[in-house]
Amino acid sequence: MQKPVRWGVLGASKFAQQYLAPAIHAADGAQLYGLATSNPAKADPFQAFCPDLNTYDSYDAILADPQIDAVYIPLPNHMHVEWSLKALDAGKHVLCEKPMTMRAAEFDALIDKRDQTGLLAAEAYMIVHHPQWQLVRKLIADGAIGKLVHVTGAFSFDNRADTGNIRNKAETGGGGLRDIGVYVIGSARFATGQEPDSVQSAIRWQNDIDIFTEIRAQFPDFTYSAYVSIRMHPHQEMVFHGEGGVIRLTAPFNARVFGEARVELHRPGLEMRVTRFPGDDHYKLQIEAFCRSVRDGADYPCPLEFSRGTQRMIDQVFEGAVAL
Repeated sequence: MQKPVRWGVLGASKFAQQYLAPAIHAADGAQLYGLATSNPAKADPFQAFCPDLNTYDSYDAILADPQIDAVYIPLPNHMHVEWSLKALDAGKHVLCEKPMTMRAAEFDALIDKRDQTGLLAAEAYMIVHHPQWQLVRKLIADGAIGKLVHVTGAFSFDNRADTGNIRNKAETGGGGLRDIGVYVIGSARFATGQEPDSVQSAIRWQNDIDIFTEIRAQFPDFTYSAYVSIRMHPHQEMVFHGEGGVIRLTAPFNARVFGEARVELHRPGLEMRVTRFPGDDHYKLQIEAFCRSVRDGADYPCPLEFSRGTQRMIDQVFEGAVAL
């Protein structure tokens, strides 16, 4: 039996506690081994489901432990590149929360370090591991909706009351586009395999963070429109509209949290075929794919080059935006 990949977590974030640490603990081929936090009380919720968890009083201490093979980095956005590079230098495989960088050019250093070390480094873009997205990509490639004409996306929630949240702070790389724009943009790229030829956008700013962003783009074979907001009622949806049908996802990004993952295939004659995914955990699937790549050298579904493409489009949205 192969030895499991031993994981360390840099920081006791709420997201790590609720989603990624439990996924590591549950994943086949993985072991949740350590947590770095300067506040011992923050380790208690993690040790409630993983009693044998080791704790470290600093990020450097966890990187120095030779027992740890890989680290998950859920730190604030502006710290991602620094600690990803430090972890790679320490000989650890890296799974870093999105957005992994603040600008696309920063991926170059990460890709170079990955290639120099021979380690796996990736952005934690979990949706590509979910079978609903693998189905959508296959349906489009197989011509299930005919020629693709237009793609629409939406993702919103309202966190205005949570003033201390890093998403509401410009100095930590906050704002809606970096936090959730990666989903409406990256999912369209993943499903179609295409990159935009041109991008137009409009942004509403508040305290130097983007709280609403509208995006329009021209891809080689289809047009695209989407919006994201951190000041609107929660909603998420992706629609791929072709000449011969429509594919609609009702919980494309937070499956099981926002609702059941389902892919609707609308066909001529008002026919609708629904494929449901009630139990699939994309966080666990992500960890298992990462561990397979580390152990067996399997291709990883979301390499840094893909994430750089999403960040490149985000850069274009920021650079060309008009103010609302």
